[in-house]
Order: sequence, then structure tokens, then C-alpha cells
Amino acid sequence: MGLGVGVGLGMGLGVNLDADVEVGLGVSQAPLAIYIANRPVNDHYPTLNHLQSLAAGELSHIVANNTNHWRKVFNVYAKVLWQLKWHQKRPAGDHLKSRCTQTTTTVNPAKSWQEYRDTQLLQAHSHEALLFSAPHFGPSTQLPSQPQIKIIAGKTYAAALSLPPLTWIDTYLAVNTEAHLVVSPYLDYRQLSNERIETLAAIIEGFKC
Repeated sequence: MGLGVGVGLGMGLGVNLDADVEVGLGVSQAPLAIYIANRPVNDHYPTLNHLQSLAAGELSHIVANNTNHWRKVFNVYAKVLWQLKWHQKRPAGDHLKSRCTQTTTTVNPAKSWQEYRDTQLLQAHSHEALLFSAPHFGPSTQLPSQPQIKIIAGKTYAAALSLPPLTWIDTYLAVNTEAHLVVSPYLDYRQLSNERIETLAAIIEGFKC
């Protein structure tokens, strides 16, 4: 797999098997989360044990103090959300209770995926998360902290997790529609190309409420 998966698993930084605690970047009760096997290596991120939103400028700080790999992670994440028209979707309340309650609005929308990345991605006013902790799949999948849409970044990481049965759409993408779960290529330009981002977005848009 890509650099991020190998480094994260090898250093033991990325996998948090306590699914009752969300650890990562972004907001609680996010309607969509991407689960990743590694973390930034600077500052407090290697030992982060909770969910925190990014402050303004923090994303650039992470990129500047890690390898170029993290620039790719954030860029590809922003491109996925842009394909989903995430910049036009806002919750009915403080946070989305369900993906199906999303409404479309034009309140201060970003003009490009780059602008969304720089001004909204994983910040306190966003509606997504990048999680280092493992997803929860069990008798109760309605825990309030659990995202409605779960994307596992990379086959290698997915193989290390306890996931419900998957149906492979093609060589790169697998899905469990009942769990609103997708296994995608890692967040890298080559692995999760623009074409595969389009396919990923189509899968997500096809999830039933």
C-alpha cells in the first residue's frame, strides 16, 4: 500500500482499536468520516487520544512539518468532498443526525476544493472527520458519535479491521451498503485517482436512508 499505511502501521501510531472513543481530526457526530492507519508525526498528533477539530492554519502546519504524503491526504480528502458537493450541504441542527436530513444551501460556499481544504476541511464548522481510531460495527450501529458514512482508506488497513462482509465493486473499491461502509484506495493521487473518486462518490450517493 501507500506510504501512509506502511508508516502508520509500522510505527504503531495509527491503529486505535478502542472503537468506543473517536480519535482523530474533525468534528464529533460527523455524517462522514475517513478512517486512516497513520497520523502526522509532529507535535502532539502521535499521542492524540481524542477527537479535535483543526484550527485555522493548522492543516498547513501539519503539511509543512511532515512529508508531502500529508499534503496528498488532505488534497484527496477535499476532492472527495467536493465531488459529493459537500460544500453545499449543511445540517438541519448543530450536527447531522442522518445523511438524509441534509439540505442544500448557498451560505458561504467554497468556490473550489482548494478553498474548502484551506477554510473548512476538518475545522469546527465542518461536517467530516479523519479518524485514527477504528470504526464501530456491532449490535448498536446508532451510537451518536459514529459517522453515518464510513470510508476505510486502503485495503491493507481494511484487512486489519473487523469489518462486516464486503462486496467488491472492482479491484479498488468494496462496499457494505447496509453499514454505509466503503473500502477505498488510500488517499493518494495515483491510488485514489479522479476517476475512482467519481466512483466512490457515486457509491456514497447511492446509499439508501
